[in-house]
Amino acid sequence: MKKKAAVIDMGTNTFHLLMIAFDNDGFEVIYQEKVPVKIGQGGINQNIILPEAEKRGLHTLEHFHNLIIGEGISQIFAFATSAVRNADNGFSFIRKIKQQTGIDAQIIDGEREAELIYKGIRLSACLNAENALMMDIGGGSVEFIIGNTHEIHWKGSFEIGGQRLLDLFHYHDPILPEEVEKLSIYLSEKLAPLIEAIKTHAPKQLIGASGTFDTLTDMYLASEGKKKDRKTIRHILPVSSFEIIASDLLLLDKAKRLKIPGMIPMRVDMIVVASCLIRFITQFIPTNQLICSTYSLKEGAVSEAMIKTGEIKSTSLSPTQ
Repeated sequence: MKKKAAVIDMGTNTFHLLMIAFDNDGFEVIYQEKVPVKIGQGGINQNIILPEAEKRGLHTLEHFHNLIIGEGISQIFAFATSAVRNADNGFSFIRKIKQQTGIDAQIIDGEREAELIYKGIRLSACLNAENALMMDIGGGSVEFIIGNTHEIHWKGSFEIGGQRLLDLFHYHDPILPEEVEKLSIYLSEKLAPLIEAIKTHAPKQLIGASGTFDTLTDMYLASEGKKKDRKTIRHILPVSSFEIIASDLLLLDKAKRLKIPGMIPMRVDMIVVASCLIRFITQFIPTNQLICSTYSLKEGAVSEAMIKTGEIKSTSLSPTQ
């Protein structure tokens, strides 16, 4: 008899629900959904969750909870990240979630978030014995991990997520060259600890987790006339192709970006600054390809859930087909 669990990732822009059934052979997805709640919209750089954002969040979580109950799942792992952990009213929001939905959500710090992202990427079989730099671009924070399939050498969380960068630098549409330049200077300052860690551990691979990387992969495959296989959890995006996409994004306004094959409305605003961030990082990693993992925090939580229930003794898992 397979056990069931639900994972909720309450991100700054998107709330994700993942429901799974699992045993010692692996796991299968029962259902998954993502909703562009935008919990950080309008208040993220003032460290507050605005009333309308809170309302959207609670409404979405009530919807998720109904789906979870309908599936007969009692084991729920819910994580709140950057926008909630930095908000002055973050704990108040967590209490309201408990009162209105019964869900016990936990606010996790950036180190814990990075650890879960690493476990998710490891689950996707994107890692090998060679050191890689892993990154996950959220709306509020960006997590970086340097390590391999065996261990983490270094990890860090930086409050420079897409929504924050959008609010700080993307005032014109298309973005102005001077705004891009200011963003690059800002990244050089904020990411100094990461740049030092790269020099120390010398990763040769660059792995991007979910979110922006999913959309960039969709855009790349569409430009090649290929359709994305949703069962594939590891994709390759040549750096040369990424550079072309990133350069185009700088020149297009929102209406034109929306017309790019593979683009989704949920990402159309943040993808410009997120691409600038990826471009900044690529200059430090000697690779000609981006490895894109569709697995991230949610799947990292899945691997932990399976270990906690005693179904497996290691995180060398794979989804069952």
